[in-house]
Amino acid sequence: MTHPGDLTDAQRTELDAAAFRRLVAHLDAHKEVQNIDLMLLADFCRNCLGDWWREAAMERGVEISRDDARARVYGMSPAEWKAKYQAGTSPEKLAAFKAKQAAKGKA
Repeated sequence: MTHPGDLTDAQRTELDAAAFRRLVAHLDAHKEVQNIDLMLLADFCRNCLGDWWREAAMERGVEISRDDARARVYGMSPAEWKAKYQAGTSPEKLAAFKAKQAAKGKA
């Protein structure tokens, strides 16, 4: 059995990329899971994932707009996804999100 430390950089990159694609596909298959739910439970959402992808591109000298990077995760423009799949956020979830942000010093 191979230990992760025994992988080449190319193998690790290939596995990381495959895991990313699977995560994106999983999120796409579960559109009922709202970004606010992801933020409350995992402290990241589809927007964060798109932003991280964009940051990785920019670190490598590749210019990608925020909306285009997020579309990579959403499978469509963020505005289109929001219109089709985003449900309203309850006051309770919004308050919980604001409290979490305040606790992190981001409010």
